[in-house]
Formats: sequence, C-alpha cells, structure tokens
Amino acid sequence: MLAVILLLSTCCAQVEEPSFRDQQLLYPRVRAAYAATWEPLQALLRSHHIEPSRLELFFRAFKIGQRLEVWGRNAGEGPYQLLRTYSIAGTSGTLGPKRAQGDGQVPEGFYELDRFNPRSLYYLSLGLNYPNASDRLLGSAHPGQDIFIHGSDVTIGCVPITDALIQEAYVLAVEAHNAGQQHIQVHIFPFSLTEENLFTRQHSRHYDFWKSLQPGYEYFTRHHTLPEVLVDSVGSYAIR
Repeated sequence: MLAVILLLSTCCAQVEEPSFRDQQLLYPRVRAAYAATWEPLQALLRSHHIEPSRLELFFRAFKIGQRLEVWGRNAGEGPYQLLRTYSIAGTSGTLGPKRAQGDGQVPEGFYELDRFNPRSLYYLSLGLNYPNASDRLLGSAHPGQDIFIHGSDVTIGCVPITDALIQEAYVLAVEAHNAGQQHIQVHIFPFSLTEENLFTRQHSRHYDFWKSLQPGYEYFTRHHTLPEVLVDSVGSYAIR
C-alpha cells in the first residue's frame, strides 16, 4: 500500500499546471485567433529579432489620428520596436480624459491590462485598469469602469479595432503574458504631446492635465523604453 501511495504521489508531482496560453486556448475564439494569426506573427517577431518566448509588449493609443500602436522587445532588453499600427475603428466622446460613468469618454492616461476576455460581446477584449489612481482622484464619485481594447467598430468609451485586428492584438498579449509579463502597459493620449500641439490647445480646460501626461509621452518617444509613472496627491502624473 505504501508503494502505491508513493507511486501516486510521484505521478501527481509530475503533473504540470496548464500555461496561461493553454488556458486561453480552451476558448474557440482564441483558437481561431491563433489559427489565423500566430504563424505570421511569429515571423513578424523574428524579423525584429524578438523571440516569441521572451516577448514583452506595450500598447500606445492616440485619439487624433485614431491609431493603436503595438510595441515589442525581448524581455528586459533594449528599446521597444514598433510591431504594428492599427486604425481605431470607432470613437466616442471628445478630447479629454474620462471623468464619470456614462460620459462616453475614452480615458487618457497611463494604464495596464488587467483582464483577458475570450468571450467578449465584442469578439475578444483586453481590459484596462481604469479607473487608475489619477482617475479616482480627479474623477467623479462614479468614474465608470470596464474599458477595453476590443473587436467590432462601435464603442462608448472603449478602443475598438475590428474583430480581425483584435485577433492579432489578443494573441500577442496572451504570448507576452505567457512569457511572464505580468504588467502590459497601455498609454492613451489625446494627440502627440509635442510642445507645438500643446501650444495650439493652451486654452483648453484640459491643458494642465495634458501637460502632466507630456513627460511620460516624451520619455517613451525619446528612449523607446517605459518610464516609471507616479501619481501625486492631486492626481497629476509625474515620471521617475
């Protein structure tokens, strides 16, 4: 009996937990996304000298220009490289941050992915950690929630990039998470935060907020690496 127990214990010890990728592949839409995109995505990564098993990812979105950029690198090594630029397929609200539930605004600021939804109403979706610390300080008592990068071409405050393109973005995010990246950052800006662009909007009520976003925008634009972003006691952003 003791030998049987030892044998069972040894067998159980050898059973590995399914990887994050394996868990996601249980869902039909994720399997379809891999079938449609993974082979060309592997070729894309290798053309940038990025090993898929070491992928580290970053997303950057702009309201003016309606684009979502996907950047990647080997984990912890050197600058990020631009992999893809997707057109944002639909917008809502105006320039400026999201401050209240139901205001229709797309957030602006520094976020990270906190959810993978393989059964989204919008095909596949990647959730943002909105509201973040700045949003909670500067927003209303009910700032809203459930902001996603997702499929489709309709939105009320989210970032839609069509079903076909969310397949690519979702697979890349799964691969980065599977490779060990726990915090995939997403920066959302109203426009390229150059001095010239800000000067033309110096009378906007959002000007001071946009100026607090500018150092983070400039740091990545200059170095192609991510800054450490802080939020001060009044909700303004700063970098370190």
